Amino acid sequence: MKLVIVSGMSGAGKTVALKSMEDMGFYCVDNMPIFLITKFAGAIASGSDKRKIAIGVDIRSGEELPGLRDVFRELDEERISYEILFLDASDKVLLKRYKETRRTHPLARDGRIEDGIREERRELTWLRDRADYVLDTSMLLTRDLRAELSEIYSEDRAFKSLYVTVMSFGFKYGIPEDADLVF
Repeated sequence: MKLVIVSGMSGAGKTVALKSMEDMGFYCVDNMPIFLITKFAGAIASGSDKRKIAIGVDIRSGEELPGLRDVFRELDEERISYEILFLDASDKVLLKRYKETRRTHPLARDGRIEDGIREERRELTWLRDRADYVLDTSMLLTRDLRAELSEIYSEDRAFKSLYVTVMSFGFKYGIPEDADLVF
């Protein structure tokens, strides 16, 4: 059984990721209560024909979210292997996405979206640090995110995270935002 916990910043593309994974043959569940994850994974591992599972977990879990640490410990004790996929994006991009959708951030309450993003980033730092894969969706279109996920999960080979892209650009237009090294 392949169990993937899909998490990340609100607005970073978790819904698109789960839909893409569903297209790849994963059985997907979004926003499952934290305390049910171990029982669900155990039931699937012990007798279901479903071999690929993706569970969406994020800040909407509220006060239950710290319990995810206990879930990981229980999964380890029961020898149920899992991977964590964390989707991230820059604060600037997240803010733009929220403004385009006119949705409110789950932690913004009646305040500013920026404050909600900052609070969410603080609360999810431990999960990002523990993730097996961290995808920055700031510069990705939906099809690009699907391609990245396909590269990681639909092929039965190890994921290689080193990509080399050679790009020509004009300094007068600025350095490309997604560049790590510029020579």
